[in-house]
Order: sequence, then structure tokens, then C-alpha cells
Amino acid sequence: MANTYTQIYIHYVFAVKGRQNLISKKWKDELYKYITGIVTNEGQKLIAINGMPDHLHILLGIKPNKNISDLIRDIKTNSSRFINTRNWIAGKFEWQKGFGAFSCGHSQLDTVIHYIQEQESHHKKLNFREEYLKFLNTYNIEYNSDYLFEEIE
Repeated sequence: MANTYTQIYIHYVFAVKGRQNLISKKWKDELYKYITGIVTNEGQKLIAINGMPDHLHILLGIKPNKNISDLIRDIKTNSSRFINTRNWIAGKFEWQKGFGAFSCGHSQLDTVIHYIQEQESHHKKLNFREEYLKFLNTYNIEYNSDYLFEEIE
């Protein structure tokens, strides 16, 4: 798109199905590199990625021609396949349905990057559920708590 200039930053948050602690420290860096490749192949820019054994945070710079739902679908589908083909877990790895996508401005990037990088220290104080609800409330996002979290079956 000629003469189109944008600066769009999205902070994505999504969980392992059932919020199970399946992302191992042994292979998380390899997973993060793979996700970086997915984002790059989609023509977007990964700025920060980190998470905990039960969820991930990704900060992306996206172009206006990319649908944010399609991008996260591609990330989740391809990263699940990647984990499953390597047999890193017993059984089938899946991400929970849905995701959080929170916009941020250029002036907020350092704060969001630091927040993503410091996941382990944040989660000494808050669990994933508390963290996610805090995001939803901070951004004034309406939600139905009956459908917010998938429980382990």
C-alpha cells in the first residue's frame, strides 16, 4: 500500500489448553525461535516473547494488511504442530481456544517489553488467571467468566 504509514503494536497472551504446565524450560527457547520464524514468514515483526509453563506473551509490530486473529491462529496452529512432531510432551499439545490481544503505543514499548521479559518475577505474585483478568479489567474489556478459562478435564 503506497503512502501508508503505520505503527501498530499488539501484545498477545494465550494459554496452553487447560492451563497445563507443559512448556518446558528445556525446549522453550527453541519454541520461541520457531514462533519468531512464523511471525517473520508472515511479514510481521516479533519484538518480545516469553512466558510461563502454562502461557505465552508475544509483542508484535504488525502491518495493517494482516488480520490479528489470522496471525494468532497461524502461530498457534503451527507451533502446536511443531511441539507435537518433536514429541516434547506425552500426549497431544494444544493451545486453549481464544487469546488476548492488547494494543499499545510506541511510548509504552519499553514497559511492555520489560513486562514480558520479567514473566517469572510477575508470576511469583500473580497466577495466570489473576494476570489475565487484570489485563481485561485494565483495558475495560467485557467478558463472560463462564467462557474465559478452559479447565483441565
